[in-house]
Amino acid sequence: MTQPSFSPEKFRPKTVYVTYIASTPEKVWEALTDPAFTKQYFAGFAIDVEPRQGGAFLLRYPDGRVHMSGRVVEWSPPRRFSCTWLVEGMPDFRELPECLVTYDIEQAGGAVKLTMTEAHSWDVPDEILAGGRAGWPAILSSLKSVLETGKPLDIRMEPPKEMMEAVKQAIAEKPWLR
Repeated sequence: MTQPSFSPEKFRPKTVYVTYIASTPEKVWEALTDPAFTKQYFAGFAIDVEPRQGGAFLLRYPDGRVHMSGRVVEWSPPRRFSCTWLVEGMPDFRELPECLVTYDIEQAGGAVKLTMTEAHSWDVPDEILAGGRAGWPAILSSLKSVLETGKPLDIRMEPPKEMMEAVKQAIAEKPWLR
């Protein structure tokens, strides 16, 4: 589906997570942007990113198919990485508008403060946001574990049932067009 032209000022944060990691900004950056690294903590998914503003962003299933696509909005190593996410790998989600995912990396004493923000251009129902609210803490906790111990967490993740029904309703009603 073709998305309307991108306007970052239209996006509002809907979920924000902060975690502190015993690491360096450079290692956290690598964990977020290197495909071999993301496979370790992101349930086998690999990032494929063109490292520049305006570059392509993909998140690939373990078998190489595209799950998410988007474009890089900001590429400021090792401090800020922001990109749009459009779900392609789940048919019911393909018509939803893209969201904006931003990672801010700051030195915090002997640790790194990682802030992940998911922003949307429409009033997303809580039932849809429940997917990210379940998934992001697990993903970020596993990233932290890999960086601190060398081992990912073994967490089973699946979309909440109420999320799937809310996506179908949103697709039918298209509230972002109002």
